[in-house]
Amino acid sequence: MSSTEQPELGPAERRLVHQVAFGARMLSLDGHDDFNQGQISARLPGRDEFFIKGALVGFDEAAPRDVVRCSTDHTLAPPPLAPPELPLHQAIYRARPDVNGIVHSHAPYTLLFGATDLPVRPLSHDGAYFRDRVGLFTETSNTVLDIGTGEHIAKDLGDHPAVLLRNHGGVIVGKSVRHAAVFAQVLERACRLQLLAEGTGVPYVWSTDQDVAAKQDFIYADLSVRSYWDYAVRRVVRHWPEASDWDRR
Repeated sequence: MSSTEQPELGPAERRLVHQVAFGARMLSLDGHDDFNQGQISARLPGRDEFFIKGALVGFDEAAPRDVVRCSTDHTLAPPPLAPPELPLHQAIYRARPDVNGIVHSHAPYTLLFGATDLPVRPLSHDGAYFRDRVGLFTETSNTVLDIGTGEHIAKDLGDHPAVLLRNHGGVIVGKSVRHAAVFAQVLERACRLQLLAEGTGVPYVWSTDQDVAAKQDFIYADLSVRSYWDYAVRRVVRHWPEASDWDRR
C-alpha cells in the first residue's frame, strides 16, 4: 500500500515517508542505482512496522507515493508492492532494536570491495568511520528472499553499522534513516578510495588510532551527520526540483 493510500499516516510517519524518498534520491546521486534494485527503509523507534521503497521504482525515481508500509513480522503477507528482499529488513529490525534505518544497495565500489578480503582501512575520513566496524556475509550472493538468510546477515552484521554481502553489495544501518543514508554514501567513498590506493601498486598509509578516534567523535557526530543529510537533501532538490514540495524535516 502506498503512502497516498494511507490517509491514517500521522505527522511523524509522513515525515519518515518523505525521508525515505529523499534518502533514495541521494543514494542515486551517489551512484547506487541498479535498475529498480536496492532498498532504503525506516521505522519510528520501538515500532513493529517500517516504511520501505517499493519494488517497482529505482532510487532515482522514488517519491513519497512509492513508499510502502510493512510489518517486521515475516509470517504476515507482505503488501503487493513490497520489495522481494523484505526479509532482509525484517530480520535486521528484529535483531537490532537500535536500528531505525537500513540501506541495501549494489553500489559498485562497495560490491567490489566485498569481493575481496581487504579490511576497511582509515585511508580517508570515510574509512575512519568504518575501521573494524564492517561485517562480512559469505553464505550466498543471491537475492535475500527468505527470513533465514536475512537472520544470518543480521548475525554477521552484529553490532556494526555495515555488513558487506559477498558479490552482492552492502547493508548499512543507522539509528535513523538519515544516518543510514549518509553512511551508505560514506562507505561507498571509503571503498572507492581504498581500491584506488590498492590499484596504484605502491604502499600507502592511513590515519593513526588517535586520529581515527577524533574523526569518529567529530566528523561523524550526530550534528555533523544531520548537516550532511541537509546538504544531500538540498542537492536532491537542485537535481529534482519537484522534491521541493516534499517535507524536508
